[in-house]
Amino acid sequence: MNKLPSGFQLYGHASPLTDPWEPIYCKTTDAGLYLGIWADTPHTNARGFIHGGLVAALADKCMGHSCHHLHDTATSMVTVTLSVDYLGIARKGSWIEFKPTVTKNGKTLCFAECLITADQKPTSRATATFMVVG
Repeated sequence: MNKLPSGFQLYGHASPLTDPWEPIYCKTTDAGLYLGIWADTPHTNARGFIHGGLVAALADKCMGHSCHHLHDTATSMVTVTLSVDYLGIARKGSWIEFKPTVTKNGKTLCFAECLITADQKPTSRATATFMVVG
């Protein structure tokens, strides 16, 4: 088994969507909730690259949970918009890390961005807007 980067531990919020991608790891920072995975077969497309849909889903999860974590009154966040720019590829065996930044956390909307890296090299970036629920 690969050694986890400093501060990461098993993520305890599984869902039917992410169950096949387990194990997923997390690290809580002042910026929010980082997520990470060791890229393996369930994460890849037919060409053996990490699938863009997985990147989008985990970036969405990471940013939404970060907005919720940093919000005073929200009970949940619902995605309003999500945009992902794919800058490069990631391969099986890579450490994939999702690094969020909440850029504005308002009363009704929250805005966030996320840098996605493979072995510390940028592969994607995402932005999202979330509706505050609660």
